[in-house]
Amino acid sequence: MTDTTSKPTLPDHLSGNPRSPHYIEACFEHKIGIKLNGKERFDVEEYCISEGWVKIPSPKALDRRGQPILITLKGTVEAFYS
Repeated sequence: MTDTTSKPTLPDHLSGNPRSPHYIEACFEHKIGIKLNGKERFDVEEYCISEGWVKIPSPKALDRRGQPILITLKGTVEAFYS
């Protein structure tokens, strides 16, 4: 059997927010996994591999529009399709 749906290459910088310029809809047609310092994270909103950071939503703090404030965590970032 051949895989007729090829997965696009994951970019260096990707955001899960459709309003962001780093949002690429084709990447989200498949499930994406993120590892930060060797530990898999399930709450990543945005990442950048070359700069070594991920952004996760704050559990309680909201901005003035009611969206969660994003916290930046730094380290070795790996993105992969799961």
